Amino acid sequence: MRGLLFDLDGVIVDTAKYHYLAWKEIAEELNISFEETDNERLKGVSRVRSFEILLELGKRTDMPETEREYWREKKNTKYVEYISSMGRDELLPGVEEFLESAGRKGYKIALGSASKNSELILDRLQLNGVFDTVIDGTKVTRAKPDPEVFLAGAEALGLRPEECIVFEDSVAGIEAAVRGGMKTVGIGKRENLKRADIVIPGFQGISITALEERIKMRER
Repeated sequence: MRGLLFDLDGVIVDTAKYHYLAWKEIAEELNISFEETDNERLKGVSRVRSFEILLELGKRTDMPETEREYWREKKNTKYVEYISSMGRDELLPGVEEFLESAGRKGYKIALGSASKNSELILDRLQLNGVFDTVIDGTKVTRAKPDPEVFLAGAEALGLRPEECIVFEDSVAGIEAAVRGGMKTVGIGKRENLKRADIVIPGFQGISITALEERIKMRER
C-alpha cells in the first residue's frame, strides 16, 4: 500500500449536517417532507442525484430540468453560506494526527469527493497543503458508486488502484472503491458498511501502522 484516498464529508469533516439543513430548506420551499432519516440516502451521491431523491420523496419527478437546475443551485448557495463559517475546530477527532503520521511514513495522500466545494472546505479547515492531489466534483462527472473519482485519484498520485486504500463513510463510496479494485476502510458501523475490508468508528486513537496490520491479517 502506497496511497491513501479520503472522502471528505463524514470522513475528514462532518458537513452532512450542513447538507441536511440546506436540503431541508429547499424541501420546505417545495412542500416536501424531508427528515434526517431521509438525508441518509443522500450521503456520498452527487447533487443531481440528491435532488432526484428529494423529488422522489415528494412525488415531484415530473419537474422539468430547467427548474431542477434552479433548485440545485439554490441549495448549493445555502450550503456554501453554512460552510463559509466553518473553522479548523470542525475537523473530526484524530483526523489531523492520522494525516500527519501517514505523511511521515511516506504515503501519498489524495482527496476523492463528489463535492464541488472541497477547496473551500479545505481552506476553512486549513488543510490546503496536506493532500498531494484533490479530485472532486469539479474534475469528474460520474458519481459514486462509479469508481471514477478514486481511479482518477490513484492516477494523479501515479499509483495503481491495488496500491491504494480508500477511507469512506458511505455505502456508495465503499462500493466505488471496491469496483475500482482498492482496499477499503469504512468509517462508521459494520452493519452499514458490509463491503468494507475493515471498519473503524473514527480516527481517534487509530494509527496507520495498526490499519496496515489489520489489512494484512484480513488478506491471509
